[in-house]
Amino acid sequence: MKHTIAILVKDTPGVLARISSLFNRRQFNIESIAAGHSEKKGITRITIVAQGEAGILEQITKQLNKLVDVLKVRDLPREKSVERELALIKVQTKSTDQRTEIMQLVEAFRGHIIDIDKQALTIEITGTQEKINAKLKLLDSFGILEISRTGKIALYRGADRILN
Repeated sequence: MKHTIAILVKDTPGVLARISSLFNRRQFNIESIAAGHSEKKGITRITIVAQGEAGILEQITKQLNKLVDVLKVRDLPREKSVERELALIKVQTKSTDQRTEIMQLVEAFRGHIIDIDKQALTIEITGTQEKINAKLKLLDSFGILEISRTGKIALYRGADRILN
């Protein structure tokens, strides 16, 4: 089963390494990990997508809560949260017509062209993992040169928050 785990931590050196090593020790595979500043100064929000049994997740959550720098840990159920991922995709362009076709396709799926070159376009897209995968499949026929993805970030729906 796949889980999205939101963790609020004090912004201290090594905290991300300590958290990821805890997952490693329990052999709980991390699919993606994203970390960045939160709405409160000195607090970092880490979003981890991991696959594993619910019992192991419960053990990891308890162990995470024991770490000094961890303030809050929550499993974010898909139905109670909004999620997005960012992807940058560099696509090969062999002709002006092909470049135009790619640009029209990107516009249709609400992406953005962020760099244009004679031989390549760099595209920015956001969405769920499934939507990004579908867009990548459409672009694959043109020749994808490079991809960089953030991994999932997520928040509770509505006014619910991880930390009051």
